[in-house]
Amino acid sequence: MERKKEAPVGVFDSGVGGLTVVREIIRQLPDENIVYFGDTARVPYGSKSQKTIIRFSEQIIRFLKTKQVKAIVIACNTASALALDTVRGEFDVPILGVVFPGARAAVKATQNQKIGVVGTDATVRSGMYTKIIQEMDPGIQVIEKACPLFVPLVEEGFKEHVVTREVIEYYLEPLRATDIDAMILGCTHYPLLRSKIRAYMGEDIQIVNPAYETAMDLKKLLKEQGMDNDRAEGSASRYEFYVSDTAEKFRQFANTVMPFDVPETNVVNIEGF
Repeated sequence: MERKKEAPVGVFDSGVGGLTVVREIIRQLPDENIVYFGDTARVPYGSKSQKTIIRFSEQIIRFLKTKQVKAIVIACNTASALALDTVRGEFDVPILGVVFPGARAAVKATQNQKIGVVGTDATVRSGMYTKIIQEMDPGIQVIEKACPLFVPLVEEGFKEHVVTREVIEYYLEPLRATDIDAMILGCTHYPLLRSKIRAYMGEDIQIVNPAYETAMDLKKLLKEQGMDNDRAEGSASRYEFYVSDTAEKFRQFANTVMPFDVPETNVVNIEGF
């Protein structure tokens, strides 16, 4: 059991977006060791089929298991929506997604029973947020909007560019015209645009970041299963980063997201798993 406590948590995403989840896990669970995998060779997931996303997720989980992880967080809304149920049945390690915690927080946040969801094409097509929210409260109206250009804008470092403001307006205008009072950032890249989205949508809307909720769920899971790491005084947590391509580009971007200098990032031939 002791070894289990020290084992790392595995986190994966289609690219850099999942770092927003890692950042929250580090904030809420500073004693945990983390192994992160970003599938930079095959990003974005949002335009791919369910079958493909399940295959990618299985390969990544097989890789993370070689790192002896004690739990896995799918820090990708698309993979959480399309692959979580399948992989949970296939692997003997607890696996959490980001969709359920985000949905639950939005249900708590809304006063007028109207929730907006922004996400990738695949997440929105899956209707997963609507389904989960309405299982929690059938009276809630959910409006989902695909914003496929948000991911490449974030990945290419266009966060501060005028074009990003225009794209936000283009996608979110229909949502701003509704009377939703809560909105889920249904893609892990989107919190990196949060202040811009908030500026456009206005102060009256509660913006839900599933990354925070997911970190809290992970904390609860590790505690309940007696797997939370009680790190010895003075020893530092270990963070390892792996990608399927463009390690240096990933590392440069990661340094703008993470609260520390990201160590060397290693490339993994993920198709080999």
